[in-house]
Amino acid sequence: MLDLIYPASNDLLLTIFRGGPKDEGEWAAARRSALALAESGNLLLTRSRSPQADWIEDTKLLVDAGAAAYKAAQARDTKALADVREPLDRSCTTCHRQFRPNVFPQQGGSK
Repeated sequence: MLDLIYPASNDLLLTIFRGGPKDEGEWAAARRSALALAESGNLLLTRSRSPQADWIEDTKLLVDAGAAAYKAAQARDTKALADVREPLDRSCTTCHRQFRPNVFPQQGGSK
């Protein structure tokens, strides 16, 4: 989480909050971050992780948010990329509330 998912989500959210990518280098970085999120979610779904239904549902939120961000970045669609902010935030907060309560508060969000 700390070495792959957190930096990718942070980079993507910072890009969104700054109004979207401004040049090809920033679009490429957005694609890399989005792909890292989607594929990290797929890794978290491997059988060696957790068979819990909640874990699977929460992880699929990350996969879906990463895939949507990648599609938006591929299309260079700033609005579609901005629309990923809420689902990405929800994927993190939903999972952390259940599986990392010592790290994430029970109430509130990352907004």
